Amino acid sequence: MDFPCGGCERDTEIPPARPVAGVGPGAVDPFLSLLHSISSGLSDTELSAMKFLCRDKIGKRKLEAVQSGRELFTILLEKQQVASDNLEFLRTLLQHIERNDLVSQLVKFEEEEPRAPDDQPDVHEKRRLKVARAVICDNVGREWKKVMRELGMPEVKLDRIQAAHRFDLYEQLAQALREWQRWKGEDAKAADLIKGLRGCNLNLVADLVEKRISQLDTETDEISTEI
Repeated sequence: MDFPCGGCERDTEIPPARPVAGVGPGAVDPFLSLLHSISSGLSDTELSAMKFLCRDKIGKRKLEAVQSGRELFTILLEKQQVASDNLEFLRTLLQHIERNDLVSQLVKFEEEEPRAPDDQPDVHEKRRLKVARAVICDNVGREWKKVMRELGMPEVKLDRIQAAHRFDLYEQLAQALREWQRWKGEDAKAADLIKGLRGCNLNLVADLVEKRISQLDTETDEISTEI
């Protein structure tokens, strides 16, 4: 599907959609679809503010020629300031123009971005991770950043998650754990979450995670035996 580009010149359009892993060859790249959606939601005033904030990234002459969000995003893509796995600068722009609804679109994209089937934990490990995340979210409060640092998450990502869910401590941790699992891919293990908790001296929470996972494993073994 092609999107209308209004008065954009051909050489300033967002590049053609590329195939996505696990989706048919004619599918639209979810990242380009996201950029189109964000662009469509920008007012002239907001676009002007974003252009101003890009002055240290894009030359003055190019910026003056930009007439739409699509044109701005195309330049940022070309300069590798924005990519499907590098949304920090775009997130900063949207936060500065106070479009938290568009920031939420970025968060949703990051959560749902398709991964290749061989870059995910197996079904059993996914269940273990789900149990571990639930226990951690219910029992770790303001120390959530400490835990995520122990797990190797970059500080800039933690700050972004905190800003996106400023008044919801539970959601901050839940989003951080989901992003950690996406980041680790097939290497994400519940055992690593337990190790991270113990590294922060949260041994009671770690013990509870181990207990719940042990219960899950027992239930799974019983079901397998019955079958």
